[in-house]
Amino acid sequence: QVQLVESGGGLVQPGGSLRLSCAASGSILSIYTMGWYRQAPGNERELVATMASGGSTNYADSVKGRFTVSRDNARNTVALQMNSLKPEDTAVYYCYAFLRARGSSVNRVYWGQGTQVTVSS
Repeated sequence: QVQLVESGGGLVQPGGSLRLSCAASGSILSIYTMGWYRQAPGNERELVATMASGGSTNYADSVKGRFTVSRDNARNTVALQMNSLKPEDTAVYYCYAFLRARGSSVNRVYWGQGTQVTVSS
C-alpha cells in the first residue's frame, strides 16, 4: 500500500510564507511526478505545482514567482515553499504523486489527505 502524508499547513497573514512537505511511503517502485494541487470551497481541485523525476516543473500561472516546488527523489519527498501569500491562496492543499507501485502493472495517481492553508489578517 502507498501513502502520502502532508505537513506544514496553517494560518498565515497576507504577505507571509509557509512551507508544505509530503512524504510518500509504502511499496513504491518508481515515482514519476510529485507535486501539489489545491481546492478552495466551491471550486474544483486545481494544479499548483508539480515536478517530474528529471526535474522539470509545471506551475499554475497564479503562483509563478511566489511558490517553489522541490523534490528529494532518494527520500520520496516533495515540498512547496509558498511566499508572498495572498488570501486567494486559501485552500486545502493536496500532495500528488504519479507512480508505479511494486507488484502493479500500471501507473496511477495517489493523493494525500490534504492540509489546510488559510491566508488571512
